Amino acid sequence: MNRKSLDPETLDAVAAHLREARRILFITGAGISADSGLSTYRGQGGLYNDTVTDEGFPIEEAVSGPMFQKRPDITWKYLSMMSEGTRGATFNDGHRVLAEMEHDPAVGEVWVLTQNVDGFHRAAGSENVIEIHGNSRELHCTVCPWETHVESYGEITALPPRCPECDAVVRPRVVLFEEMLPEAATKRLFVEQARGFDMVFSIGTSSLFPYIVQPVLDAHRKGAPTVEINPDQTDLSDIVTYKLASGARDALTALWQHFGAQR
Repeated sequence: MNRKSLDPETLDAVAAHLREARRILFITGAGISADSGLSTYRGQGGLYNDTVTDEGFPIEEAVSGPMFQKRPDITWKYLSMMSEGTRGATFNDGHRVLAEMEHDPAVGEVWVLTQNVDGFHRAAGSENVIEIHGNSRELHCTVCPWETHVESYGEITALPPRCPECDAVVRPRVVLFEEMLPEAATKRLFVEQARGFDMVFSIGTSSLFPYIVQPVLDAHRKGAPTVEINPDQTDLSDIVTYKLASGARDALTALWQHFGAQR
């Protein structure tokens, strides 16, 4: 049965499954950070919708690995422009709820697999986080071991930034288009998937990548409860056990309240 609302009966049912699960995976996309004022990448108002750069490139090409190799100044130009929308933003109640769940003894082992590079899950207090696309606040030299952490790209005075140790180009520790996923994060995901999850949530993601969809499909095949939190329809919407057609912050806050009411 696939329910599509935030009605109390549905929230109580999801909360009951959450209480019984021993290991829960929350997969998060740009939608969970939209409530912090960050734009999503696809969907209504998405950053990647029909966007062509001043140089005539599709935005995905401008922020791709091959472009960074040829013209790091172009890649950094648009990474910085995207970063401007995050200045002053921080985690919201959706991130906070997931962090509280992880540390609540009444909830099983909680893991977060996030596509987001904003670092908000860790900032909110989550520890079991797999940042499959990296973290935009972590910068490193492309040649030597130098690395640093920045709160905003507003701290960068020249593009592309240069390493203070060897003057090579610096880049953010993120996965650009046409690049491989980071080995450490991928290995951690495989290990945790092999251990299995009793419940899987998909939150605020358009579910386009196989490694984002697969944990939901695996849980579905095993008969484990699955939940999608997304105001939009995705390829997973008709597969999951429960569809909560809502923004992430509102749905997670309401779910946490219902969970608490069942104590």
